[in-house]
Amino acid sequence: MQFKKLSFTNADGQELDGRLDLPAGEHPAAYAFFAHCFTCTKDSKAAAYISRALTERNIAVFRFDFTGLGESSGEFADTTFSSNVADLVAAADYLQTAYAGPQVLIGHSLGGAAVIRAAAQIPSARAVVTIGAPSDPGHVMRHIQDHRDEIESRGVAQIDIAGRPFRIKKEFLDDLDQHRMSGAVRELKRALLVMHAPRDNTVGIDNAAAIFKEALHPKSFVSLDDADHLLSRAQDARYAGALIAAWADKYIENGPVAEHTDGESAWQVRTRIGAQGYTTDITAGDHRLTADEPLAVGGADKGPTPYDYLLAALGACTAMTLRMYADRKKWLLEGVTVDLKHHKIHAKDCSECETAKGYVDQIEREVGLIGELAADQQKRLLEIADRCPVHRTLGSEINIVSNLKETN
Repeated sequence: MQFKKLSFTNADGQELDGRLDLPAGEHPAAYAFFAHCFTCTKDSKAAAYISRALTERNIAVFRFDFTGLGESSGEFADTTFSSNVADLVAAADYLQTAYAGPQVLIGHSLGGAAVIRAAAQIPSARAVVTIGAPSDPGHVMRHIQDHRDEIESRGVAQIDIAGRPFRIKKEFLDDLDQHRMSGAVRELKRALLVMHAPRDNTVGIDNAAAIFKEALHPKSFVSLDDADHLLSRAQDARYAGALIAAWADKYIENGPVAEHTDGESAWQVRTRIGAQGYTTDITAGDHRLTADEPLAVGGADKGPTPYDYLLAALGACTAMTLRMYADRKKWLLEGVTVDLKHHKIHAKDCSECETAKGYVDQIEREVGLIGELAADQQKRLLEIADRCPVHRTLGSEINIVSNLKETN
């Protein structure tokens, strides 16, 4: 994953700070944005891990700090739930102009209520995800209930939320009183995924039940089990991100497939790598894979190595070839396992190699045959393994032609 630091102007002329997380290669199939929780920032653990999961599925994610939070300008005390919704609409408009309109809107906690409210003003949105969201924005009053009288009488009060001081004005309370979510949920007209932890002590699970009950189909619910409200454990945030990425595939227009222009569709496989790291996106037809290097050599270990894929190609070809041959012979072959490993050996130790000096590549392959097979049948199948097309390709002279592609 790579990212770009971006900023845009909201409806009040304030500059909001954001970042666009991109898949390797910077050619996403779709865009999403993430609305963080009340008083959080775009750099929350939930935002970071969920963004990574989506970029691994070729979906770019735009996340930004609401007015007065993180690195965005403006005063938090001057914000309301309505202004948060307006910030989301401004972010979508910016994304639409600079890149493409967001198809997936993800909101965490109060951000979840905000994306439901904002969705009607974002034509590109096709799917909405809420994580630990309240069924009513007024739920945040529990954070400030002890200070309500002071806010009502003085017009403002300083309160402590998660160890940080924030100034809350009466306008914030008045605005919350004007919002009721039931109508917005029923009229969403987008696919909805509700994610909530049953043990969430900040926003109770009953909120998820209320949202889900009010929503029309298509709608889905996923329990986050023993996760906390902020998804502070990395494994919980990764789990949520992976599920969102898989669920969103169904609703993204055309699905997360590679872009093909200027005759690229004639190629069988395309690989793409970004500006940092070794994580590489692989597209083979409509199938997406990831390659990487181990942590020990500077990679992120997000996928098999190139040599792993080479062995996988040989192993898959071997298994398929044996399956085809046994079916044709009507032999009782119930299954095949192929174990492989690759390493370098001294050329002098290879009696079958033409190379006499230095090192040669050696692939060891162990074939397991499952089923009621006679000894001569097993021997014949092992001979057939050497005839699989990939085996023959690796063992024959290969001519690789490289050309430099013109880029803009």
